[in-house]
Amino acid sequence: MANSKRHWIDRFLHHLQTERRLSDNTRKHYQRDLLELQEWCETAGIDHWRDLDTRQVRHYAAQCHRRGLGGRSIQRRLSALRSFYNYLLREQAVALNPGLDVRAPKSERHLPDTLNVDDIARLLNISSEELLVVRDLAMLELMYSSGLRLSELVGLNFGDVDFTDRTVRVTGKGAKTRVLPVGNKAISALQAWQQVRPQRGSDSAIFTGRSGKRLGVRAVQQRVKDMARRQGVPGNLHPHTLRHSFASHLLESSGDLRAVQELLGHADISTTQVYTHLDFQHLAQVYDKAHPRARKSK
Repeated sequence: MANSKRHWIDRFLHHLQTERRLSDNTRKHYQRDLLELQEWCETAGIDHWRDLDTRQVRHYAAQCHRRGLGGRSIQRRLSALRSFYNYLLREQAVALNPGLDVRAPKSERHLPDTLNVDDIARLLNISSEELLVVRDLAMLELMYSSGLRLSELVGLNFGDVDFTDRTVRVTGKGAKTRVLPVGNKAISALQAWQQVRPQRGSDSAIFTGRSGKRLGVRAVQQRVKDMARRQGVPGNLHPHTLRHSFASHLLESSGDLRAVQELLGHADISTTQVYTHLDFQHLAQVYDKAHPRARKSK
């Protein structure tokens, strides 16, 4: 019956692509987690998706834990299972969702790395007419200026930037679009790159290599590391560190958690809490002061 179970996984992945419009990378995560679940079911003698019950899902989560998986990884697998079963319910292939009442063990929260303001200034203090350095400065300035995800950065076209209004339109997770402000420094760096950018080919991408082709994720990661070493910035700098730093510095200056959440494109404010190094007590204090329905009446 393995083929039957795999058939439903394939249909679900097609649903994620055509109806929910999730990214290739997100679909790959779902596929990996569900194929692992399928393998476990076959080992456990579960022939049909309708035969999996809550007790067995708990056993599955416990086995993942015994294998050394952390709470966050187990939660992701359970989330994939629940989403899959919601789809099966919609298609009337099962009668219940066995993952609804199963929770993963809590895991330690790892705070993201950030650069302090001095290190950011050192990183961006670049004066060079070298083609790729001009491009790299534009990438660094834009990531820090607008808090872009790496996937959002590499997907940008010049038509997405409004140099007059100083905004950039990005497509984030779940194909959601948001318009973000761009600082003067980043605008200047983008204009400098636009003037020298190779015009080979028909690719409309902002960030390209010497061949004129769009830069990929790996290339940007490597260039960011190279620029950090060149500028003497300590640590193994990752593009996402600039996003973390953007959020942390903006929140420290403004205290406006909701605005930072919207700029980052987070659906859940708890995600913003992690990005900005807030513990729960601080988060509650900010909420109490800022939310009009959270203030105590006098």
